[in-house]
Amino acid sequence: MGGAILVVEDELITQKLIATNLERAGHRVMRALSVPEAEAHIRAALPDLVLLDWVLPDTTGVTFIRRLRTNARTRQIPVIMLTSRSDESDKVTGLEAGADDYITKPFSHRELLARIKAVIRRRAPLLSDEVVESGGLSLDPALHRVSAGGRKVELLATEFRMLHFFMTHPERVYTRAQLLDEVWGDHVFVEERTVDVHIRRLRQALQPTGHDALIDTVRGTGYRFRRAPD
Repeated sequence: MGGAILVVEDELITQKLIATNLERAGHRVMRALSVPEAEAHIRAALPDLVLLDWVLPDTTGVTFIRRLRTNARTRQIPVIMLTSRSDESDKVTGLEAGADDYITKPFSHRELLARIKAVIRRRAPLLSDEVVESGGLSLDPALHRVSAGGRKVELLATEFRMLHFFMTHPERVYTRAQLLDEVWGDHVFVEERTVDVHIRRLRQALQPTGHDALIDTVRGTGYRFRRAPD
């Protein structure tokens, strides 16, 4: 399941080549030649991951990462640095600034896609195609298939995304506002009580096998998905 990737690279040929390969792999791509262009994209909608060149015309990629990490709205965006700097000290600087990974140019596009997949798996599991399971409840993102106790469960798109998010983020309590951001997406304006409607539908779909009990209502706060015992 491809996510939206923002490529911040001031070499136009390199940028286009990276973008083309990402699109072939199923990702939606936004492109920026500078930090101001990247910031404009991010104000419009949060990307799922940023590929960021170190050397840019107006400021360094390291400075931009620090800005992202100090802003509550952008703090969790995964960032992979792309750079010709190969010294260990440069790598340490990039990682300490908040980069999730660091790829030295030149690199193969197979390596880049593998690194993206690894970072998404670690930082944004909702975008991963890996099957997730909990106590007989199984969700396959690639096939858009859910089964509970060996029985197929029919879910609409929003309930599917919600269950995927819950299963990849068990035990933590999420407010309705947080669920709106995570499931519906940033910059989508929906009433918070809409979450309750979809929670009710999700529970109804899981009720025949008793898996609805995995979704807790935390009074005064929101909802939590309990990890089922093995």
